[in-house]
Amino acid sequence: MQLSVIIPTFNEELTIKKTLDALSRLVNVDEIIIVDGGSTDRTIEIAENYKEVKKLSIVQFGEANRGKQLHAGTRHAIGEIFWFLHADTRPVQGCGRQIKQYMRYAEIIGGNFKIVFDGNRRWARVLTWLYPQLSSIGLIYGDSAMFVRRETYEKIKGFKPLPLFEDVDLYKRLLKRGEFVHINLTVTTSSRRFENRSFAWTFTRWSIFQGLYWVGFPPRLLAKGYKQIR
Repeated sequence: MQLSVIIPTFNEELTIKKTLDALSRLVNVDEIIIVDGGSTDRTIEIAENYKEVKKLSIVQFGEANRGKQLHAGTRHAIGEIFWFLHADTRPVQGCGRQIKQYMRYAEIIGGNFKIVFDGNRRWARVLTWLYPQLSSIGLIYGDSAMFVRRETYEKIKGFKPLPLFEDVDLYKRLLKRGEFVHINLTVTTSSRRFENRSFAWTFTRWSIFQGLYWVGFPPRLLAKGYKQIR
């Protein structure tokens, strides 16, 4: 059973090498696919020159829409398991092995990992505490390194072409197809969206957009007022 890692990028020159370094230490990853949304920095150059992984391919998609980018990546993947990883999220050793072990059971259609936000600031610790609480009430986000069985992904027609909340939408549909597991290993994700900003304001803004999404406000309209930082 092969494991394909799919990473959407857009101007990720400060993070992509760290993520690739983390993946290079995982022996159970069979391929890495970077789907770039039209970066104007050194993201593509860094990825093209990275030599520490055996099979790394780059898809130049040209549009910074994470839902579309992730779905495009699955079209190029060879694996029976898709692992969707944000460009600023770094898995620890053992994550790939655990994915393959769990996916041997037919009733399991996917899963995710515990999130740790990097940095020593208080709000990084608050976010690290908060995300498990959100997970317990059914809120799962792409920062948690979601993975899914290819067969199931194709049955539900994959990611919708959403610029925002594409991860939440996919998770809701996956739950109708089988068991989604939460693996007790960590992935470290960047807290950059809160750096040099007011934590209270950024968190409040994020919460407002969450609420609007859950009451049915279209993600495409929400995205116009929400600057995505990958």
